[in-house]
This record gives sequence, C-alpha cells and structure tokens, in this order.
Amino acid sequence: MNAERVAASDSGTLPEEQVRAMFDRIARVYDLMNSVMTVGLHHRWRERAADLAAVGPGDRVLDVATGTGDLAIELSRRVVPGGEVVGTDFSDRMLELARAKAPAIAFEQANALELPYDDRSFDAATVGFGARNFSDLARGLSEMARVVRPGGCVVVLEITTPSRPPLSWFYRLWFDRLVPLMGRAAGDPDAYSYLPNSVRRFPDARGLAAAMAAVGLVNVRWLLTAGGIIAIHAGEVEAT
Repeated sequence: MNAERVAASDSGTLPEEQVRAMFDRIARVYDLMNSVMTVGLHHRWRERAADLAAVGPGDRVLDVATGTGDLAIELSRRVVPGGEVVGTDFSDRMLELARAKAPAIAFEQANALELPYDDRSFDAATVGFGARNFSDLARGLSEMARVVRPGGCVVVLEITTPSRPPLSWFYRLWFDRLVPLMGRAAGDPDAYSYLPNSVRRFPDARGLAAAMAAVGLVNVRWLLTAGGIIAIHAGEVEAT
C-alpha cells in the first residue's frame, strides 16, 4: 500500500476504485467479521431497518450497496407474495456471495451514484452500512430518492459515533484498537483501519437527517440502538 493510499485510508476516504477493490478483497471474511464485530446483532439491526422501510406483499424494493445481501434477504421476506427485491453493489465478489445465498433475488452490479433505474420505479430504497462509502453522500441519497415513488421510504442503516461516556470510551477502544487487530488477523489490516476512520468522518445522526432533508426527503426520523452506536434513518419521498 503506497503512502497516498495509507493517508486516504487513515482519513476515512478512498477513491471509488480503491473502495471497490477493498470490498472485493474482504468479501470472503465479510460475513464472519460482521458477526464477530457486532456479536451477531447486525441481523437484528437489519430487521429494524426493514421495518422502517414499511413495505409489504407485492412491493418492489431496492437495496443499495447490498454487500453479501443480508438486508435484501430480510426485505424479501416482507414483500412476498408478488413483490420483488433488487440488490445492487459495485463489488462483483460481494454480489457472487449474495447470489449464492439467495438465488431468487435479483442482485445486479451498479454504482450507487448512478443507479440504472427509472424514476419512481420502487416502493422503497434502503442502504445498510454502505452510505459512508458513498464518495458523494448527497448524490447517493438523491439517487435513492429519485427511484422511489412519492410516499415511499428511503432508509439508511449506519454506524454512528456515540458522544457520551462510558460508551464513547468503549467505542474508541473497540473501533480504534480491536477492529484493526481483527482486520490484521483476517489478512486485511488496511480495510479494517479504513472502517473506524470512515465512521468518524460520517455525519452524526442529526447531520445525516439534515443531509436526507437536503435532497428533498420529508418526515425524516431516526432511532438509535446498541447504546447509540447504530442509527437507522427513514425519510419519505414527498407526495406530488
């Protein structure tokens, strides 16, 4: 890893091609690392995000930055019979694993900043632990809002930084020390150094709500869980 890439990783930002390459590299350990880092709770957080999407049988839902597909799979349970979930990601290796998990779901390669779908073509759009990797957050949120029908929801599930001790102390120990160590054990210390840095530069819950409102979403609300480490936001596409 060259000095320029180290500096970018340390700042929590990487060029798009490097982010894609990073997720291709860590795909084989991604699910295991998620389970270890969250003690398995990430499945429950995805369930709550799917609840906020407010979808049901017959609906069509887009899951952006789907990774290995866990949130898309949770959403698919809500839209049967008659519905459809489309999961997109720019990492081919992640998509391979997602397709192996859930062959019935349409997993497609796509850039979150240029979604290849018509306006108002989904009933909801979600992103789980992927928004902080958008190279342009406003553009990514705007694209999600664009493809959702009026009255439909845009949901963002993301890690946030707690500000109050003792949780803030534990958070710093976990993310700044233990997560990079686990990444080293998993064979990719760069990726798991990037993770805590990307969280630090991402807006807090109030800032993300403002970013969602700025792209035209209304009735933006959020809940904090896991002691304030996880934020789940939902906003609606304004009815016209």
